[in-house]
Amino acid sequence: MSLVFERPSLSRRLSPWFSGFDGPLAFAVFILVCGGLLTMYSSGYDHGTRFEDHARNMLIAGFIMFVVSQIPPQRLMALAVPLYILGVTLLIAVAVFGVTKKGARRWLNVGVTIQPSEILKIAMPLMLAWWFQKREGQLRPLDFLVAGLLLMLPVGLIMKQPDLGTSLLVLAAGLSVIFFAGLSWKLVAPPLILTLLGITMLVVFEPELCAEGVRWPLLHEYQQQRVCTLLDPGRDPLGKGFHIIQGMIAIGSGGFWGKGFMQGTQTHLEFIPERTTDFIFAAFSEEFGLFGNLLLITAFLFLVLRALVIALEAPTVFTRLLGGAMAMIFFCYAFVNMGMVSGILPVVGVPLPFISYGGTAMVTLGLGLGILMSIAKSKRLVQS
Repeated sequence: MSLVFERPSLSRRLSPWFSGFDGPLAFAVFILVCGGLLTMYSSGYDHGTRFEDHARNMLIAGFIMFVVSQIPPQRLMALAVPLYILGVTLLIAVAVFGVTKKGARRWLNVGVTIQPSEILKIAMPLMLAWWFQKREGQLRPLDFLVAGLLLMLPVGLIMKQPDLGTSLLVLAAGLSVIFFAGLSWKLVAPPLILTLLGITMLVVFEPELCAEGVRWPLLHEYQQQRVCTLLDPGRDPLGKGFHIIQGMIAIGSGGFWGKGFMQGTQTHLEFIPERTTDFIFAAFSEEFGLFGNLLLITAFLFLVLRALVIALEAPTVFTRLLGGAMAMIFFCYAFVNMGMVSGILPVVGVPLPFISYGGTAMVTLGLGLGILMSIAKSKRLVQS
């Protein structure tokens, strides 16, 4: 008597590879990817191969997301310390013998030119989540101090390059982990109050603080000029204020419904600088109007909220903190980009996730999504 074993179907053999994909999160990403391809085709069809390259970068990010989603969170935790040490070491190497472009030393030539600060966007929350996982059940104020030092070391090195945009993203990712770990509001409230007071004083005394010859401590001159230009774009409308003014004109001219796909005059007459990268939100707003902006913001909010739900339902301290940090990374990317284009934040060079052109940022986004998918998969395994 011979036994006959039924060969599993292709769908059954592939299903374990896709079991970690969270449906609602994948749907939000799909909507944003479609919006990104549509916007890039309109704003970049006459800009070389931007559309094709953008689609290629998305495929690379999707592949990275798929691979990372197959890695259990336990193995991700094992990578936290080595990846953090590697990232900080490379930042020190950049400070010593990095490649300088346009007055900034941010790159390192290791056969290919890389930007090590991008590693810290993922390595920083990994490291802090690992730290608080190890301190679970025995947290002391000293542990939060150590976490702060672990955070400020790479942030300080990145700011020295200088790269304010990336340093803010790394800082936001790290602070979110520290906050979600249980930092008392008594320690959170004073810095927030001081920040609000500082912003108020800056607005009130802008003429004196931005006068010729006045230098601010801690900030580089070009960073100071960005803040002053934000407060009064008309002080240099054809120079430093040109980006903000043209961005606001494009957003306002879109009205409620927008001018229509590929009908943006500010975009196609090239009044919008960096229309395929940092200022692509202005091009989107001009063609799709307030209605399109509301849909785009809703998609980003849904993605962030879904990521927070995944973090909330995660089975361990490490996965909860890491998931929360990934949610804040996506939020900060979108909020800072939309804020700087619409004139409520200084221009710091942060791309709009899935919409702006950029290979390095797309890789970071793919890693973040893969981590969220891995956490969602671990939750299902625990429940089953």
